Amino acid sequence: MSDQKRLFLVDAYALIFRGYYAFIKNPRINSKGVDTSAIMGFMNSLLDVIKRERPDHLAVCFDKGGSTDRVDMYEAYKANRDETPEAIKVAVPYIQDILKAMHIPIMVKEGYEADDVIGTLSKQAEKEGYQTFMVTPDKDFAQLVSENIFMYRPKSFGGGYETWGIPEVQKKFEVTDPLQVIDFLGMMGDSSDNIPGLPGVGEKTAKKFLAQYGSMEGLFENTHELKGKMKEKVEANKELGLLSKKLATIMLDVPVTFDAKDFELEQPDIPKVTEIFQELEFRRLIDNFTKTFTVTASEENQSAPETKGDNKATPKEQVAAGAGQFSLFGSNDSPESSTETVSEYTRKTATTTSHFYQSLTSNLAIKLFLKNLMNQNSVCFDTETTDINPLAASLVGIAFSWESGKGFYLPFPEDKAAAQELIEQLRPFFEAEHIEKIGQNLKYDIKVLAKYNITVKGKLFDTMLAHYLINPDMRHNMDVLAETYLNYTPISITELIGKKGKNQLSMREVPVEKQTEYAVEDADITLQLKEHFANELGQANTQKLFDTIEVPLLKVLAAMELEGINLDKDFLASLAEQLNSDIKTLESKIYAEAGEEFNIASPKQLGDILFDKLKLVDKPKKTKTGQYATSEDILSYLAKDHSIIQYILDFRGLSKLKSTYVDALPLQVDPTTGRVHTDYMQTVAATGRLSSNNPNLQNIPIRTERGRQVRKAFVPRNEDYILLAADYSQIELRIIAALSEEETMIEAFKHGEDIHASTASKVFNVPISDVTREQRSNAKTVNFGIIYGVSAFGLSNQTDLSRSEAKALIDTYYETYPKLKAYISKQVDFARDHGYVQTVLGRRRYLKDINSRNAVVRGAAERNAVNAPIQGSAADIIKIAMINIYKKLEDGDFKTKMLLQVHDELVFDVYKPELDRIKTLVKTEMENAYQLEVPLDVDLGTGNNWLEAH
Repeated sequence: MSDQKRLFLVDAYALIFRGYYAFIKNPRINSKGVDTSAIMGFMNSLLDVIKRERPDHLAVCFDKGGSTDRVDMYEAYKANRDETPEAIKVAVPYIQDILKAMHIPIMVKEGYEADDVIGTLSKQAEKEGYQTFMVTPDKDFAQLVSENIFMYRPKSFGGGYETWGIPEVQKKFEVTDPLQVIDFLGMMGDSSDNIPGLPGVGEKTAKKFLAQYGSMEGLFENTHELKGKMKEKVEANKELGLLSKKLATIMLDVPVTFDAKDFELEQPDIPKVTEIFQELEFRRLIDNFTKTFTVTASEENQSAPETKGDNKATPKEQVAAGAGQFSLFGSNDSPESSTETVSEYTRKTATTTSHFYQSLTSNLAIKLFLKNLMNQNSVCFDTETTDINPLAASLVGIAFSWESGKGFYLPFPEDKAAAQELIEQLRPFFEAEHIEKIGQNLKYDIKVLAKYNITVKGKLFDTMLAHYLINPDMRHNMDVLAETYLNYTPISITELIGKKGKNQLSMREVPVEKQTEYAVEDADITLQLKEHFANELGQANTQKLFDTIEVPLLKVLAAMELEGINLDKDFLASLAEQLNSDIKTLESKIYAEAGEEFNIASPKQLGDILFDKLKLVDKPKKTKTGQYATSEDILSYLAKDHSIIQYILDFRGLSKLKSTYVDALPLQVDPTTGRVHTDYMQTVAATGRLSSNNPNLQNIPIRTERGRQVRKAFVPRNEDYILLAADYSQIELRIIAALSEEETMIEAFKHGEDIHASTASKVFNVPISDVTREQRSNAKTVNFGIIYGVSAFGLSNQTDLSRSEAKALIDTYYETYPKLKAYISKQVDFARDHGYVQTVLGRRRYLKDINSRNAVVRGAAERNAVNAPIQGSAADIIKIAMINIYKKLEDGDFKTKMLLQVHDELVFDVYKPELDRIKTLVKTEMENAYQLEVPLDVDLGTGNNWLEAH
């Protein structure tokens, strides 16, 4: 390895924007409502570079005020750029504070861009014998590459980095000298920077000109060799081309100075950095940061023996063991001073907080505890078990707390009869209507206790559900909530049982004293969180939603999950054979068309066959890694013109269907019950919809014949039962008609008209009897598309309409339904004024980007402003129906069970003698769950399998 010193210069805004857009579909929002995506993305990238490269010298370079010189040269330079997203504006001061605390120089000069600052510093450092690495994905920097200056480019996320030296630049741009990149950029222009370039000259032509003439000037000296319109365009735009070259040239004379001593990567101020991370609620980033700047003995001395078991060194022990922390800086700090640096910052923990956690092992202690327990009005409890799957779990112990900092732990024997005997002593508590039960994810505890024939009664308070209503976009697990709201880090489960793998212990193997500390802490912390969230539910106006919908629903879901559904494994086995046969047939057809065998599942091999060998497209798209793009949207576009593409799409569809459902479902049958038990999650979708997991029954394909066949595998419990499927008809359209008060649409629903035919009739101005299938289909696409903010471009992609025809159709649609258009505007205005929208029951969807000046970001928030109340109201309504139906089934002592909820559909296992009464009950409760101006309509179907019933 070279002894040459290495300088890393980070292009701040390039990595900040990259970090922000990496999280754009799932932004990181903390409890204060701050979008921390850009900060997190940037810091992850910076720490990754430091960990990978251990640079000697490092600086981060920012823009300030744009490039004065370039704007003077060309007023329109970068004038087309969208306003910077607010989240990035908020992020920059935080990032700069973090960099200051890390003692990393911030290089910025008013009136210059970061490109120019980096260019100037790179050339200065090169003269002093340094290797410089420019950390940026921006290809413009390639012009600076030399023997000692490199681009250090992040690949697509998770893909690491690539270093561009002279050979890589030569290959990428097909030039002999990196300086020619300036000519390349000048010829092509740059739409993002609004550099005009030469009209009609793209990437291919620019490379051709450079190969022939070597430079922009060389091109202009030889325009007599050009022909036709190209000659005219180049000659007519000489000044524009030379201007573009100047605009694309990175300046090397910015008044900044490379001072090697100032740029040394040194020991950061760990307490200060972690304090900022704590404010931002960056739990994992604190760990990442600490590990990045901490070298322990095991890292310094690779021959040191590994420790076994679950002993976890404290920060002090780790530092003492690894004498010479921060050695990656070559600092002379003593181990003692390093110790102070690491341990000064701590959250509260069980070891630093006064508490009284007692295990109950004697009969007398249990007797006194039970007496005290029954005198409480509100108690938090938490079960400790042998498995995260409640159906497979056995009780190891239960923790209780009703006073902050105090609690009790009751260990359970392994013997089933003895465990049942012990739980019977707790039955009066669990079934006491007057005692409120508090917990985190109570559905799990309820399902575990159900195995012991214990029903949890009385008022419930689930902290996970409460936080979901308060801040739906944040994570809701207890560790995050404890650190965010209580500044407390709970004991990690891995400290007790170790990491996942064959050596992981069962909770039963953990000593009782450790079980006690861990379990009672959970109950204690959950109790404290309850006090916090009880106030916030009222402040967010979501208390009623919590009390009347989410908490009652968790009992309903627990019952449905415990019940499960019967699966016909023999049918799935025969379906698997059919699919195997069809997949092999498709393979043969694909190989025949391709003229050779290859791995169809390999995107690289597939791309090479389709676009190199068969040349199906003149200019195929490529991914960031340079291979041909073969995603579904790209292939679907080509399918109608090339039979091999349709075969590949069919192959993919059948392969996924087989692996995801036909092969996987039989493996998810519970060995004890012989049924499939999906897990419904209440706290995932911000709209309020339920999501299904293990297996995900909501994603079973229904648009293809083979996909629908999977539903045939779901069958009644036995021949005395039949499946009933009850499905809300067009509930989202009914809701938007009611909320918008659009009379034309309301009347169509009230008269039982086909809403899509009715819409087509009005939009295309023809009698409803004359509406064609195509007109109805287009109207249907618009009807549903309006909810999701469909554009003319989107509509033309989903139909056979041209973009102008699609625009005309949307315009006519809004003219036909003016109140619908007014409602959409009203929703967006409400969101702008309040920062959220809400469902008919007051469920809120917060839209922090609704006033963003960035058009793309703001547009997404505006679509959510319209869509969230519709989707969320539909979710709320079906939840009410589920709660009411469950209660009626319980009160009526029916044998019929509610099994599944999939989108707008409920599935029941109906005892045949009860069928007529159940049909009436279900239809009545679903259609009357909530009163809208538009009647709700439910379609019922029965059958010996789910497909038949649906």
